[in-house]
Amino acid sequence: MERIERNGLSITWLNGGVTHMDGGAMFGVVPKPLWSKRYPHNDKNQIELRTDPFLIEKDGYRILVESGIGKGRLTDKQKRNFGVTEESSLEKDLEALYLSRKDIDFVLMTHMHFDHATGLVMDVDGEDVPVFDNAFVITSEVEWNEMKHPNIRSINTYWEKNWKAIESKVKTFQDEIEIIPGIRLIHTGGHSEGHSILVIEHEGETFLHLADIMPTEAHSNVLWVLAYDDYPITSIHEKEKWQTFAKEQEAYILFYHDYKYRAIKWNKNGEIVDSIIRKS
Repeated sequence: MERIERNGLSITWLNGGVTHMDGGAMFGVVPKPLWSKRYPHNDKNQIELRTDPFLIEKDGYRILVESGIGKGRLTDKQKRNFGVTEESSLEKDLEALYLSRKDIDFVLMTHMHFDHATGLVMDVDGEDVPVFDNAFVITSEVEWNEMKHPNIRSINTYWEKNWKAIESKVKTFQDEIEIIPGIRLIHTGGHSEGHSILVIEHEGETFLHLADIMPTEAHSNVLWVLAYDDYPITSIHEKEKWQTFAKEQEAYILFYHDYKYRAIKWNKNGEIVDSIIRKS
């Protein structure tokens, strides 16, 4: 497991499963000859997109960011359609850290699409129950409302089975919420109307999780946005705004989906000055 260690802060990536999605959809109007130079694809034109949550440990709290695709929650047809080659082993990873799912205090959800939210619920004796028994699930009010009342387009990714069992544990916010000092979720919109990003500030350092307005390092070009984005112009605006902030702060950008990078730091000239690579 890859890990960032600081005095009083750790960020550890866990295995939440692997999907393979259509490369054209993931890069929108960008021609394949361009995006394929930046991100590998298979013979089905699919690109590997991990769904790996990361665990933040700070001030005695254990905070999970995103939840992966879970285990045993997808049908064979869904696994085939979404190119799933591996399901979550999150509990095993927690055990390696001498933790369990009961030790999680908060689960921060940048949005509730299936590839982020399916790991929130599990089946026990034929009944859906929360995976993280003692945790509050935090997401934006707009996102939660759409999760429960999807439209004709979003119904394919907001699934009832991913929210009913956790409804009593969900806490929503509007513009911004500070979970604990130094850790904030900020509503951006873009990828979905309720999409949020995560900002971690600790002892002079900044870490950003831009979630699906910048799902991989290859999406660093502000104009390279997803065909899945509901509001692509908003995605472009927010990505440009937060990339500028990241460069000014020389912040690490953290990734949930990238097949290779866990985190990257750019300097003010846009040059990579540090990175954390996923171990095979």
